[in-house]
Amino acid sequence: MITPNIGFTCAYTPLAIIDAAGCSPYRLLPTGDWPDQAGRLLHDNICPNVKRLIDRAMSKDLPEMAGIVFINSCDAMRRMVDAWRQIRKNENIILLDLPATSDDASVFYFQTELDRLIIALEQWTDTKISSSVIASGIKKTNEISRLFSSIAPRFRNGKIAGGRTALQKLYNLAAMKPLTDTIALLEKLKNQQDASEVNDGAPVYLFGNVLPDPEAFSLIESCGALIADDDFCTGSRMFPNMEITEGEDIVYNLSKALLAKPPCARTFDAKNPLNIAENILNHARAVNARGVIGHTVKFCDPYLERLPVIRDTLKMPACPC
Repeated sequence: MITPNIGFTCAYTPLAIIDAAGCSPYRLLPTGDWPDQAGRLLHDNICPNVKRLIDRAMSKDLPEMAGIVFINSCDAMRRMVDAWRQIRKNENIILLDLPATSDDASVFYFQTELDRLIIALEQWTDTKISSSVIASGIKKTNEISRLFSSIAPRFRNGKIAGGRTALQKLYNLAAMKPLTDTIALLEKLKNQQDASEVNDGAPVYLFGNVLPDPEAFSLIESCGALIADDDFCTGSRMFPNMEITEGEDIVYNLSKALLAKPPCARTFDAKNPLNIAENILNHARAVNARGVIGHTVKFCDPYLERLPVIRDTLKMPACPC
């Protein structure tokens, strides 16, 4: 029996709920080579990630899907949903609002959005989604997070052949497979014999939003750098570990856990709006990075607004204590 695909475009998408519906999450990635067609529906000065996904949809380079979960993360994403409805008129689509903060009100609001997703998936798949199967899905995503946390450093340190380039290929593959298949794949890699590749380049830390092309990491390392660690929504952010409190409503738990992730440029800590810059600095120091490379797609206002404070924070002298 073929597992139905549910498309998604954002790392805040609750993969556990998709799994609970008996479906496979399928991350829509802007990878591939298609004619530039998005300009027929959207202005050319818009997020390249959105444009490439529209190009991909117009080129019919997508598998059959039972539906797509979009996250209302920015205006460009909302415009993509408008265009998608024109291109794939008969496809099931839901657009979930994503709060910008993680306070109690935001958690309760996002819970209502997740409840709305559950109802939609039940209708699309004719499947009843219970709290127990959602809890099972959360356990699977946490196991994937745990496995990636143990495997990723071995890729970066040359202990598994292919380095960071191969790791990105693995992230891409994992984002388009049933959760149980991903766990089985990672379990095999966990026991894989170590390679003997050595990269003695200068350690750098990478951050940004969308960077799914494995060749981008090859290019950086070919210039004499060692990617000591990185943080992208097309990488480690797709599989965060989620702490669940026993006795609380499972959907509320999931909402709280998703919003508790380290904030990206789209979200922020209201008590410490500059937290993203401090997190990047702390992560770079933790891996003894000698440099930091920020990558953001053109016209991404949330990241472009925060780059100045990130740059200034990275220029601050280290604490002498």
